[in-house]
Amino acid sequence: MPRISLDHRLATRADMPALAELMNAAIGELQKPFLTETQIASSRAIMGLDTQLIDDGTYFIVEQNGVLAGCGGWSRRETLYGGDRSPGRDAALLDPTRDAARVRAMYTHPTFIRRGVGRLILKLCEDAARGEGFTRVELMATMAGEPLYRACGFEAVEEVVDNRGGAGVPLLRMRKTL
Repeated sequence: MPRISLDHRLATRADMPALAELMNAAIGELQKPFLTETQIASSRAIMGLDTQLIDDGTYFIVEQNGVLAGCGGWSRRETLYGGDRSPGRDAALLDPTRDAARVRAMYTHPTFIRRGVGRLILKLCEDAARGEGFTRVELMATMAGEPLYRACGFEAVEEVVDNRGGAGVPLLRMRKTL
């Protein structure tokens, strides 16, 4: 598919209902080739929006002509992945001289896949993290997201199965030097 003209901005709390809808569509559709229905339900339980990202001003929305195409952000905090209701979150600040910034909660609406949305979000996140002194970024990839992250220079460092939602969801911790 050809690249499209995309706009971006920081998300606000007023965007939360639209973001939740996009995340639900992305999890439900884009994970189908990789997960069972039970695993998709578990994925919904462990993933989602972390409002700390919105409050920190590190969560982006990508739109085409005012239509929400995707979202994602980065964090200077310890939590690697998961939404507001995920257990084990840690809001401790990272040290840019020693820690990797976190790329978090990346979702593309199914009608906008393979149009540059994910690459744009990654660039925005990497540029912002670099601007705050980070020299590395890491993320927890879903199986659907792994090909994009590899194509953008991320390398796998750890395979994980998250059982917190019931059925085990395979994930891949990935890292990149900026």
